[in-house]
Amino acid sequence: MKFALAGVASFVQQRRRALVLGSLTVLLHWFLLLWIVHHMGPRRDVRRDPERIAMVSISLPRQSTPLQVAPAPLPPPPRATPKPRKTPKPMVIAPPELQVEAREPTFAEALTDAMAQPGNGAVVGIPGEKGPPLEAPPPVVSEIVQVAVAAPPEPKLPVYKMAPPPSADLVLNVDRVDADGTRWSGEAAIGWRRAAERYRVKVEIGISVLVTRVNLVVLTSEGALGEAGLVPVKMTEKRRGRSETATHFNAADQKITFSASQASFALLAGAQDKASIPLQLAAIGRGDPSQLTGEIAVQVAEDKDASVYRFVVVGQEEIETRMGRMQTVHLSRPPVAGAYSSRLDIWLAPGHDWYPVRISNLEASGAVTTQTVSKITLTDTGS
Repeated sequence: MKFALAGVASFVQQRRRALVLGSLTVLLHWFLLLWIVHHMGPRRDVRRDPERIAMVSISLPRQSTPLQVAPAPLPPPPRATPKPRKTPKPMVIAPPELQVEAREPTFAEALTDAMAQPGNGAVVGIPGEKGPPLEAPPPVVSEIVQVAVAAPPEPKLPVYKMAPPPSADLVLNVDRVDADGTRWSGEAAIGWRRAAERYRVKVEIGISVLVTRVNLVVLTSEGALGEAGLVPVKMTEKRRGRSETATHFNAADQKITFSASQASFALLAGAQDKASIPLQLAAIGRGDPSQLTGEIAVQVAEDKDASVYRFVVVGQEEIETRMGRMQTVHLSRPPVAGAYSSRLDIWLAPGHDWYPVRISNLEASGAVTTQTVSKITLTDTGS
């Protein structure tokens, strides 16, 4: 019986212990479940929970934000008040006996008026000192002096002894080298005629095409023969594709004029044109070879201008031509600033009546044109 009761008590005690442990286990699991549900469930929105909002507003310190005030708009600039127009004062014309000239008196007038007052005999600048009345200054007389400006005198050119060569036809070969190195050739012809007291020169320069020559420039000079040699009256120039121009030598007016220009120049003794100048130099050499020393000065009209050509006698030279070697006298006209920019060289042949047997022109651009005689044909035997 004891063992039965003891067994029952032991059994009850074990059951009680198991019940307590089970209850604790259930409670533990229940708290664990509540904790999991509390932490794993949806979070409450603080913005929508008034309790949390209150807690946050209480726990956080309030920050004062400065109040920003927008600047007041600037007042519009004041409008410029237009200035009132001045009303012109009416002009009051006083009678002739009351009119007074409104101007400041001059120093002389003021001094004269002061000295004219009675009892005032003081000299200006020395107070308290008496002296004789100061005489009024003499009136200023303005005179216009016209100074006649005399025109510069025309240069006096030397006078040469002349002997123009007999009539002849000259044929010359033309060789040209342009500034860019381009070379071309042609032919020129000089027809010289003299009869009694008249002369005519015709210069034709062109290029050879097959069996003919196409003239590019034709110069014609006509005039008289006298003690001054060739005396041109008119020169014409015709270039291919251009109108003919003329240069006139007016002996009555002593002027050189141009058809293509209003310019005019004084006509000097012995003046020439660019067609007659080579024959004029030949007349000088033929008239007296000793004249060809130093410098030869001749007025030449060309291209709407007239200037004095000053040829320097270079000396005697032998040149090669198709007619053979020739002894010549070389004359050179160097360029002159403000007058002509090219260099002109002429070779005269004393053994051939001083005809120009070579003519060379060096242009400012560097182009060179050289004409060398290939044939001379006399048309008469005039002296």
